[in-house]
Amino acid sequence: MYFLYELERVITLHPSFFGPRVKEYLTNRLLEDVEGTCTGQYYIICVMDAYDISEGRVVPGSAVAEYTVHYRAVVWRPFKGETVDAIVSSVNRMGVFAEVGPLPVFVSSHLIPPDIKWDPNATPPQYTDNGEQVIEKGTHLRIKLMGTRSDVGSMFAIGSIKEDFLGFENFFFQVVIRRTDNVLGLCDLSNCVASHLRGMAV
Repeated sequence: MYFLYELERVITLHPSFFGPRVKEYLTNRLLEDVEGTCTGQYYIICVMDAYDISEGRVVPGSAVAEYTVHYRAVVWRPFKGETVDAIVSSVNRMGVFAEVGPLPVFVSSHLIPPDIKWDPNATPPQYTDNGEQVIEKGTHLRIKLMGTRSDVGSMFAIGSIKEDFLGFENFFFQVVIRRTDNVLGLCDLSNCVASHLRGMAV
């Protein structure tokens, strides 16, 4: 899930940056240091603003100054039971490795539906039901997170595709628009949504 957090970070600044643009340097340094990082509990996606920057304090024994910056950031914190969209990064007989943005997820072969089986003779390696469903590198999957593990500066998750509405996902859904029994037209779902949003923005 996504949250808006109020966070704090201490930034040290070299004397060469002291001057009228010191707040600009601090803001740029904040963006470089925290955006895209993982705390072990959540990922910092985007810094919204730095709403409070303290006065600088010279560090004893050095010329650098410390500033405490309070800022608001959009963070993503994955939870057990959350359903996410992932892209498969690799496949082997043990299961499927996928990526949900920055979060690596492993789906064990025991958490894959029994009708989708490992095919050791396929190129590239894949799980398949010998029909339309093929799970290989690059496949889009809808995964339910069964648990997460946190380390210093990183996270890892275990997922499942063994429940209803999970697993192989075809992103090119088509919507059939009907009036009585006559088909009026076909449109890609993403185009329908985009058109609707554009209409709301007008």
